[in-house]
Amino acid sequence: MFDRVAARYDLANHLLSFGCDFWWRHRASEIVKQWQPRTVLDLATGSGDLALAVARKLPAAEVLGVDFSPEMLARARAKGLEQTLLADALHLPFADETFEAVMVAFGLRNMKDRGDVLEEMARVLTPTGRLLILDFSLPRGFLGLLYRFYLHRCLPLVARWITGEEEAYDYLGASIQRFPSGSAMTEFIEAHGFADASNLPLTGGITSIYCAQKRT
Repeated sequence: MFDRVAARYDLANHLLSFGCDFWWRHRASEIVKQWQPRTVLDLATGSGDLALAVARKLPAAEVLGVDFSPEMLARARAKGLEQTLLADALHLPFADETFEAVMVAFGLRNMKDRGDVLEEMARVLTPTGRLLILDFSLPRGFLGLLYRFYLHRCLPLVARWITGEEEAYDYLGASIQRFPSGSAMTEFIEAHGFADASNLPLTGGITSIYCAQKRT
């Protein structure tokens, strides 16, 4: 599916988020910049936007984008991401304690076994390494009602029009509602190799940034 939508993936993200995805990645990249890592792994890098944002802010760092979609990686390289690798997040081809920061944007939600992926990310982090997850969450109250209506009624129709794929985005609303958010997500992170997990809601809670330290 991701191979099929790769050509219009960025356009779909920008339009479906009303441009908020630029702000979300900016906030995430600013946090990673504060950590000053020398080696950064971006899982489910897709077309490379978050990896590129971090690389621009940390020009001396090695930023590697990993994805299991060849077409997505081709897009990332065309946009200037120099280091990419085709690999499965459940079986990363790296030695223990290789990276000082690991991040994943809008990817953990789509992975087969999120707990195993988190433990794999912890494995490749150095003892002082840090984790950043940027993904959708569920706002509460009236905004939450509007958001659910948008997810299930509007978003799939618009996504089909943009990408030309009938079913590519049908799963999105359900996947967001099943994905843990807030304290449930921080507890899940801490149960799979990390400590001191924090949650930063963005845009009224439509997305959240979760950060954590590798548990030693």
